[in-house]
Amino acid sequence: MSAIIDRPRFGCPLGGALGMIRALPRTVPIVHASTGCAYNIYVGMNSGAGYLGGGYCGATSTPSSNVVEKEIVFGGEERLREQIATTLEIMDGDLYVVLSGCMVEMIGDDAQSVAGKFKNALKPVISVSTPGFKGNSAYGYDVVLEALAKEYVTPRKRKKANKVNVFGLMPGGDVFYKGNLREIKRLLNLIGLEANTLIGEGETLADIKNSGDAALNVVLSDVYAPLAAAAYESAHHIPCVRVPLPIGYLQTERFLHLVGGHLGIEGKFIGKALKSEQAVYFDYFERISDSYNDIDFQRYGLVVADANYAPAITEFIADELGWLPHLTVVTDELTERQQELLSKRFENYASGVKPQVRYDPNAASVRRHLSGSWERNRNHRYYDSFSPAVVFGSVFERDLAEELSAPLLTVSFPVTNRVVFNRGYAGTTGGLAFAEDTFGLLVAGR
Repeated sequence: MSAIIDRPRFGCPLGGALGMIRALPRTVPIVHASTGCAYNIYVGMNSGAGYLGGGYCGATSTPSSNVVEKEIVFGGEERLREQIATTLEIMDGDLYVVLSGCMVEMIGDDAQSVAGKFKNALKPVISVSTPGFKGNSAYGYDVVLEALAKEYVTPRKRKKANKVNVFGLMPGGDVFYKGNLREIKRLLNLIGLEANTLIGEGETLADIKNSGDAALNVVLSDVYAPLAAAAYESAHHIPCVRVPLPIGYLQTERFLHLVGGHLGIEGKFIGKALKSEQAVYFDYFERISDSYNDIDFQRYGLVVADANYAPAITEFIADELGWLPHLTVVTDELTERQQELLSKRFENYASGVKPQVRYDPNAASVRRHLSGSWERNRNHRYYDSFSPAVVFGSVFERDLAEELSAPLLTVSFPVTNRVVFNRGYAGTTGGLAFAEDTFGLLVAGR
């Protein structure tokens, strides 16, 4: 039997899939699962993702077969057929996605086959298998994107040399996904690329449908969306480059050179595009430089975040804020291979700092990892305490931050103590926002 995870920072595949569909304009989910599944997922995701809301046909409007004992005993396919038919009749959408939960998968309902009976409907109906025993919310996000790549995206033989698709940020799981995508799109435009972020501001289903003509897929993650990347590669012959989520100028510079290099864009051109970006970025940073030295803004850092944010934040506070990131806990469930891959992101910092890194999805383990890495006070006459410090994590770290008398900046799911609209931490704009939020905590009591 698998181990129990104490307060996981992710949901089931159905949750990740619903989050992805929520981000797709005019797309209607049809949940084939037990009564309460869709609503409970909405309640958890809404508040945990900075009050994301239900979106179009989500939350309490989510169509669901709501299977009960009768369907569990005799099968729920007829109930699903009825639910799809009534949803197509009542709910106005351009794409309908059937998502299957644990119970109906265990009794063997064939949702794919039932959805296939509606292939002549006016609007497309696709089916995605999302039971809890197949993975977590990252898998749900990935498998929906994979289905879209295989069944919805129009194949195009001709590729646009300067067009890239961008994915790897899970809506809801990444609380700041929309602001991040806006910034990534802006940065890629700076070096002459047409960036299709699929679910970003102003983008529609047509952007997904036409994503088959991109020359490259840019996956902003070392671990997320492997199925989607593979589907685009096999069905549309679009190669993929994996790059870490960039926060701040140094990571942005590296990000643009890496993506540009894959498309044959000259380094000189990228450097020129970055010049004005650099000037604006450091002009803002200069504002805090006097206070940084006079008041002493240097801190220890404790980072507790997912596989996208943990390396980005740790490097940012080390190399751009000049802080000491003592410990980073990555909260995803990762394979050994994925851990090895991610560990390289914590090496060779420009500052020479090397943080301790742990991989542990259990919320209660963070305190243990900190105690194990920092000598405890045994009534020493002189004791070097873990202070002053700042904690970057989720609301699960609130009690620990209070014990450390350290301010907490919530950056990773669940984030229930902030309302998030278009804020993002990616790129240079995001780096400034991150620094602003961080230093804001240090002066909040003045």
